[in-house]
Amino acid sequence: MKKIAIVQSNYIPWKGYFDLIARVDEFILFDDMQYTRRDWRNRNQIKTPLGLRWLTVPVRVKGKYEQKIRETEIDGADWAGTHWKSLVQNYARAKHFEEIAVWLEPMYRQAEYVYLSELNSHFIERICSYLEIDTKISDSSSFSLADGKTERLVDLCVQAGGTEYISGPSAKNYVDETVFRERGIALTWFDYAGYPEYPQLWGDFTHGVTVLDLMFNCGKDARSYMRHAG
Repeated sequence: MKKIAIVQSNYIPWKGYFDLIARVDEFILFDDMQYTRRDWRNRNQIKTPLGLRWLTVPVRVKGKYEQKIRETEIDGADWAGTHWKSLVQNYARAKHFEEIAVWLEPMYRQAEYVYLSELNSHFIERICSYLEIDTKISDSSSFSLADGKTERLVDLCVQAGGTEYISGPSAKNYVDETVFRERGIALTWFDYAGYPEYPQLWGDFTHGVTVLDLMFNCGKDARSYMRHAG
């Protein structure tokens, strides 16, 4: 049995994203999809004393309405210093901040990313390393892509040697389950409910922030607050 998940890359995603990665044998970054504005591709949230705050990577979108995620270029380099400053301001007092800053700060200070996909995959892979998630991470551009939403997902599974596809619940709106059955691929829906709370700064607990929040507050123990990485 080989479990596959196929998801667009996100910027410093929340813990559920990494829990899904830990659940499968191969995780395919689906950046051949169209870039969508005001989405998770280039932004995520952190907690602050004044509430949630977006950290957004500026990208070039003018006149590029149908560009794919992997074709989307980052607009400038000033964002990196700004994001790191925001993380320092809001998490410096977190128990494990210094431990993680040792390797995370250089990723911002030495940022020379051109494309959003490159940035996202670099952060995702480094965070997986810290969380000791050893799932194989691939790019959809390494495969041939079939036509049709569900057909493309199924064909990627087949090419990767997968026998089971693990999907986020939001895909229920468009996935045709019969296509998976016809190709002999089991379809399983991932459940993001029921995560335990962890020690968190700044007011009421919030689950949906970047995984960096969990890591800064819990360090290596972050895995114990994730169902499949623990």
